[in-house]
Amino acid sequence: MNNLIQDIKNKCGNSDDIVIRQIKINTKEIYLIFNEVLCSGSDINDFILKDLSKLVLRNNNSDLYSLILNTINGNNVKELNNVEVIDHIFKGFCIILIDNNFIAIEMKADLDRGINSTDSEVSIVGPKDSFNENFNTNLGLIRRRLRTNELYLKTMFIGKCSNTKVGICYMNNIANDSLVNEVMNKLQQINTDGIIDSGYIREKIIKKDPLFPTINITERPDTVSQALLEGKVAIVVDNSPYVLIIPTFFIDFLHTPDDYYQKPINTTFIRIIRLLAFIIAIFLPAYYVSITTHNTSSIPINLLTNFTSQRLTVPFPAFIEALIMIISFEILRESDTRIPSKMGTSVSILGGLVIGDAAVSAGIISPIMIIVIAISAISGLIFTNNALTSTIRYYRIILLIIATFFGIYGIFIGLLFLIINLCSITSFGFPYMAPFSPFVKSEMKDAIIKSKKDKLDKRNPLLAKKNMIRGQK
Repeated sequence: MNNLIQDIKNKCGNSDDIVIRQIKINTKEIYLIFNEVLCSGSDINDFILKDLSKLVLRNNNSDLYSLILNTINGNNVKELNNVEVIDHIFKGFCIILIDNNFIAIEMKADLDRGINSTDSEVSIVGPKDSFNENFNTNLGLIRRRLRTNELYLKTMFIGKCSNTKVGICYMNNIANDSLVNEVMNKLQQINTDGIIDSGYIREKIIKKDPLFPTINITERPDTVSQALLEGKVAIVVDNSPYVLIIPTFFIDFLHTPDDYYQKPINTTFIRIIRLLAFIIAIFLPAYYVSITTHNTSSIPINLLTNFTSQRLTVPFPAFIEALIMIISFEILRESDTRIPSKMGTSVSILGGLVIGDAAVSAGIISPIMIIVIAISAISGLIFTNNALTSTIRYYRIILLIIATFFGIYGIFIGLLFLIINLCSITSFGFPYMAPFSPFVKSEMKDAIIKSKKDKLDKRNPLLAKKNMIRGQK
């Protein structure tokens, strides 16, 4: 056994957090091998050492290996060979070496935070719980909502160094088999040193990454549960509080789980507001620059005079003025995101009020430009998905540049380019603009205008290839 112990030490680089304890009771030598950081010392003491000493004393002449394997306390006890030992040590297992045989007992330490409320996706009338960094906890939050044997889980370990546990969840009686197989194949093809967060997975499985996000990411279990019931696939990554949802459509970003906890008329109004906010966030700065630079005849003379009088002292063209304001807002937003929350209010007051008012008083920025950029920026913040917010930012600047050169005609060119781009995107082979392009009549009941629940009896035919009617097994 000394050779086996020495081999384990060498493979672990004689790391100081690897504990190898020898226990000798009567004439029997037993070794406990574990990582003191990943394992719970109190659990090892209470559930292994105490029971182990009792077993040895009472059964000195018995086959202790079989006795320990069958009677030791532990919810996950397994036999190992020499190759599997190192892997299980760094997964939080305590290894018992007896008679040149290995027994692994799961003794993971509690290194996770509890279940808290959501941070980025605030729930108004729905559930308040959110995912955390524990794989089993996240899976439990999903299974607590979908208590069915049709919810399948396939796991794999990705990353040569991190060996991160990744789970693929799907409803076997609903999801398209080809989608599930494609997701699993892309995950198996990942070749990297480590997967630290679910964002690493998202970057690895998308070969041609468009500006618009084609994989949704959420920290809400109810969002994942609703997606699974539609026939989508969820990817749960250990050590990450965010779950990936595949595929994703553009219309998904106009929906929230809270939409299904409210009256249809309220939901419809809110969705229309979100769609208007998306349009305003992208086109408003470009439209203002176009009507004040090229197409001055398109607005009333009184309004044009007002705009012109405000810009008399501004030394920059409208494009430069708008660009300065956009960049200033992005700096302010990034600062507000990164600094501690207690300082966020001070930064907002300093950047938004003091500096903004001083810039207007100094004649550097016109008041109407501040209003235009502020409305555009606030409209973009209505979306919680960070990837979509970044996309809105890019298109806002692109449309601003085109409008500077071509005016309103440039805006129409940009709109055409945006529509073509959206219609050409696919998410794992599914059209991004469904149910508008291609037109899916049954899904129009829950696109922008939400119908009553009793009319939403069919699942999305693009996703669900089985069990198309809701409520049927």
